[in-house]
Amino acid sequence: MALIQTRRGFLGGIAAAGTAGLTRVARAAAAEGTLETARLRVAKKTPVVCNAPQYVADALLRAEGFTDIEYVPSGTGAAVTDAVGGGEIDFSMGYAGPNIIAVDQGQAIVNLAGVHIGCFELIARDGIRNILGLKGKKIGVTALGSSEHVYLAAMLSYIGLDPRDDVAWVASATQSAVKLFADGKVDAFLGFAPVPQELRARHVGQAIVNSAVDRPWSQYFCCMLMGNREFVRRHPVATKRVLRAILKAADLCAEAPAQVARQLVDRGFTDRYDYAAEALGELPYDKWREYDPEDTIRFYALRLREVDMIKSSPQKIIAEGTDWHFLNELKRELKA
Repeated sequence: MALIQTRRGFLGGIAAAGTAGLTRVARAAAAEGTLETARLRVAKKTPVVCNAPQYVADALLRAEGFTDIEYVPSGTGAAVTDAVGGGEIDFSMGYAGPNIIAVDQGQAIVNLAGVHIGCFELIARDGIRNILGLKGKKIGVTALGSSEHVYLAAMLSYIGLDPRDDVAWVASATQSAVKLFADGKVDAFLGFAPVPQELRARHVGQAIVNSAVDRPWSQYFCCMLMGNREFVRRHPVATKRVLRAILKAADLCAEAPAQVARQLVDRGFTDRYDYAAEALGELPYDKWREYDPEDTIRFYALRLREVDMIKSSPQKIIAEGTDWHFLNELKRELKA
């Protein structure tokens, strides 16, 4: 009964927010042919709330015909690309940088769309005013190769610093970068929502880069939807329906962030409603129609190649690790 009530509430929210309702979704699905599989495995990357569209798309996925939907706990960065490429998970939103590295390494993933921009902020100590000020400083990350390490390496490369020599990486799987920062063991770290919102409330550190507003980072997707390559090849109808559900959920995140935040808390994806609501209200979920995901792949692939984190050219990454035709169809179908 609780799940039914949650689903009804979510569908009511769709109507209230002005997005397409259940009937329109069902009609679109019926016109596409037979769904190849009703089973779907989606990553659950708590407490990262910027992935909200894939967490609150459950009702939309069921409207598309999926009856067996499993949220599989996973890590972020390389952990989730490994799970998708290895076939343990069918779809997940993932950060563009680690996705590119996974394609370069031959992982069986395919990038299908950009979902949103703006989910990370670079937090630094007072006195550090910009990225260049990180030269010679200690930077906290979960691990080398993690999402925050990959993004920061790209950012350092872009402004002319060498991430291999010009900063000291402090990697810890047992202490979070927030804890290392609070304890004075590192000078900066990259925070993903809702961490920046929490630190602002606690008056800890300062954001020297906010990717929702600061160029060039605000001009490219941070989170993209990727799928297992074999699933996408064998199940094109299912793939299009998954993408449609998640993009429509992204629209809802843009139109009704407070309601989506409540859904995230009620369903156990995050603990704090206030931080989730603030984060969702700040993140630009309405850019998936406007921005070109291929530009994102090209931009970050160039940065990562400059610092030898990948060997492939951007053209090769795009050729081997992307498929935009589902997105292009849906852009026409879901015109505002």
